[in-house]
Amino acid sequence: MTRKIIALLAFVLVATATIEAQEIKWITFDQALAAQKKKPKKIFVDVYTSWCGPCKMLASNTFTNKDLVKYVNEHYYAVKFNGEGNEVVNYKGQKFENKAYDPALAERRNSTHPFTGYLQVQAYPTMVFLDEKGELITGITGYMSPTQLELYLKMFKNDDYKNIKSQQEFQIYQSKFKGTFKN
Repeated sequence: MTRKIIALLAFVLVATATIEAQEIKWITFDQALAAQKKKPKKIFVDVYTSWCGPCKMLASNTFTNKDLVKYVNEHYYAVKFNGEGNEVVNYKGQKFENKAYDPALAERRNSTHPFTGYLQVQAYPTMVFLDEKGELITGITGYMSPTQLELYLKMFKNDDYKNIKSQQEFQIYQSKFKGTFKN
């Protein structure tokens, strides 16, 4: 009887660890900036809204891919930021808060958060990349599969983007890119 209980507990622990290992470790923007001070890493920000269909597809299809999850957790501080939410963000000596946020509209279109504008987000979803010092690199708009997003995750992580000066150079980079994520 005791062996069965121990075996069952061991199974539950392994299953739980496996489930947790398949989730991106989302933190707040302020937490990411604080973590950067201790261990520099780039920041990956998923700017979404509660009403956005492609945002929900990213959450359920792309951000659950085990290869992508592992890569993001290892190489980035991942932030999930509601572009129309009420989170307070402290960035570069400024306090960003959505004073026009209406809790009654939490699941519908709401007031755009000022930090969303600061990040130059013009559509949802937008995935924003910041360097190890918290400086904005760029944002990528629209739904992407894990294999499509892989190119950007690796290009920014490896600083390859710094050598790309034109659309033609990006197309060459893209054509030579050999991804390893599985869909």
